[in-house]
Amino acid sequence: MSDEFWRHKSLREMSRSEWESLCDGCGQCCRIKLEDEDSGWIAVTHAVCRLLDTDSCRCTRYPQRHQLVPDCIEFDADLASRLAWLPATCAYRLLAEGDELPWWHPLVSGDPDTVHEAGVSVRGRVVSEDLIPVAQLEDQVLHWIDPRETGRPRSSPASRQESDS
Repeated sequence: MSDEFWRHKSLREMSRSEWESLCDGCGQCCRIKLEDEDSGWIAVTHAVCRLLDTDSCRCTRYPQRHQLVPDCIEFDADLASRLAWLPATCAYRLLAEGDELPWWHPLVSGDPDTVHEAGVSVRGRVVSEDLIPVAQLEDQVLHWIDPRETGRPRSSPASRQESDS
């Protein structure tokens, strides 16, 4: 990987290892989301995928995640610019929108813990979906995202199916 590759390459031009290194390890994308089918609003919850290690904020089964969690979305450059529920701090979203990586991003700071120190990660703020009955998932809503307010098109599907829980 070249030094500061993200400054001179588009998301589409990045190698697989460069792309993967953009993940800051915040765990935000692993939050369970619920979508109101009528309005398109997306609820972000305090619950996270059962595969997320809530201390390290990394997937415990990353290579097998798509087989184990069929609705786990694999990001690409097109999705990075379209997913309304990606947090504003997400490196993929920031770069897709032409912004810089923040000081706490591990590629900038050189330290994978700065994402946690800056309070950006889900560490200490989430619970595994395994500990929450499906019927109580709506009680875990943190906030709602109206895709019309973000200026980004709605992605589909954004919600978890009950059969996956």
